[in-house]
Amino acid sequence: MKKIFIIGEAGVNHNGDLNLAFKLCDAAREAGVDAVKFQTFKTEKFVTPAAELAAYQKETINTSKTQFDMIKELELSYEDFIKIKNYCDKIGIEFLSTADEEESLDFLLSLGIETMKVSSCDITNLPYLKKIGSLKKNIILSSGMADMGEIEDAVDILVNAGTEKENITILHCNSEYPTPYEDTNLYAMCTIRDAFKMKVGYSDHTLGIEIPIAVAALGATVIEKHFTIDKNLKGPDHSASLDPHELEAMVKAIRNVEKALGSGIKKPSHSELRNKPVMRKSIVAARNIQKGEKLSETNLMVKRSGIGISPMEWDKIIGKIARRAFKEDELIEE
Repeated sequence: MKKIFIIGEAGVNHNGDLNLAFKLCDAAREAGVDAVKFQTFKTEKFVTPAAELAAYQKETINTSKTQFDMIKELELSYEDFIKIKNYCDKIGIEFLSTADEEESLDFLLSLGIETMKVSSCDITNLPYLKKIGSLKKNIILSSGMADMGEIEDAVDILVNAGTEKENITILHCNSEYPTPYEDTNLYAMCTIRDAFKMKVGYSDHTLGIEIPIAVAALGATVIEKHFTIDKNLKGPDHSASLDPHELEAMVKAIRNVEKALGSGIKKPSHSELRNKPVMRKSIVAARNIQKGEKLSETNLMVKRSGIGISPMEWDKIIGKIARRAFKEDELIEE
């Protein structure tokens, strides 16, 4: 089993502040994630001035501003992202970012990004999918708000544009922030995997770390989770994100689950083999047995330890003649 690829989703939790973005990179590296991911966009090319805030955004930032106003305040420049990419290289963590429009996609390509993330917002964006599919890169496709037909359409577009199916990972996702547990529907990830015969993962927006840990056991190859430096900061996503200590705990738990999943082959493990002779049972004398006495259910019984004849041989032993005398509790020999 390959190592689960864990993405720390910084998103726009930098609040438009480059120094805060650097701190998010540090926190991600210290937590042990494989990559830290941001969102790269030019607001004017991403959202119309009249677009309203999403319901959860109105609740988290409590403002009458438009979505355009909010996003503009969270925009980092391309020069900022060059610095962030260089900083990630310096501290030893992979830099990823979701391009929310095609100009920013071209910019990320200029940075040498090999894994492209398609957000749930673009799973029905045909021209964007065609372009990103033509790049023949590794693609992580989020599927929030989508049904199976829309996922199939998106995959077909990516593949027909030139990307091999084995280079695409589909992330099950729910695009509510935070996602109610009852709406998470983790088994949908398994449905996607079985239907498309492709790699799958999960982009999580629930509170806490339980769901990413559970999805690791269900076979996710990629897990993405929002995190922040401080949940009390102003911004749309902070309150539904993990703090650095929670992110570290999530990573450790996922890695432990990975170890526990094993090969799938049922056999005694290395650690338990030493207990086998002690905990298994053997056929022993239920009382003193004389030489020449017939072995029977009345003079035999089963007890620990397991260094003698296995109880699975019980039917073969019953009816045999004792070749020597046995004391009570002594291991029987043929």
